[in-house]
Amino acid sequence: MRAHPIDRPADLDVVRESCDRVADNYAHMVVTTGMGDIRRHPWLKASIDAFADTVGELGPVLDVGCGPGTVTAYLTERGLDVSGVDLSPRMIENARRLHPQCRFSIASATELDLGEASLGGVLGWWSLFNLPRDVLPQVLAHFAHALKPGGHLIAGTHVGDEDAVRTEAYGGVPVRWTTHKWRPEQFVDLIVQAGLHPVAELRLPADEWSGPGVVVMARRPG
Repeated sequence: MRAHPIDRPADLDVVRESCDRVADNYAHMVVTTGMGDIRRHPWLKASIDAFADTVGELGPVLDVGCGPGTVTAYLTERGLDVSGVDLSPRMIENARRLHPQCRFSIASATELDLGEASLGGVLGWWSLFNLPRDVLPQVLAHFAHALKPGGHLIAGTHVGDEDAVRTEAYGGVPVRWTTHKWRPEQFVDLIVQAGLHPVAELRLPADEWSGPGVVVMARRPG
């Protein structure tokens, strides 16, 4: 019995199918344009580097919503014991093709069975914004439960006051998902309510790929 049962989002299957449809285009754009590649964005790379430096000796790291595995592979190169999971089977196929040296598996953030204090770090790197507003707090609480004392979460998400319903993405591919946007202070409050202590925050303006965003790193006390 999972310690933190999590409600299944009503649109989970629709989101999975949409992610499968865009997976090939998304992976191609990452490789050819650098979209989503932290190596091309010094501030995002600095955030991931700080996370890696902090959790590297604490134990396994899980990249939740890893997509085509770009950040998972970077952390593997940094010497971390890291694995990636994603809702989309096609995203995982691309991740395994692009980064055969890494470990990937198919799972939703709402379906993970994580042991108490089993992880040194968890990433929710622009991967949690599809979760309904009543489900995200449950997922964050499960992440907190899974972190060892002193372990860290790093999470990035889209900032805004209104949700965005997407009908196409990444080259005009038809999709059906909702991007649930949060104000930075709301997102931090959710992380605090999950039982974690924020230690750093990075606010990002809109760029050529995305609207404004926020990155938060938080520690499990103890």
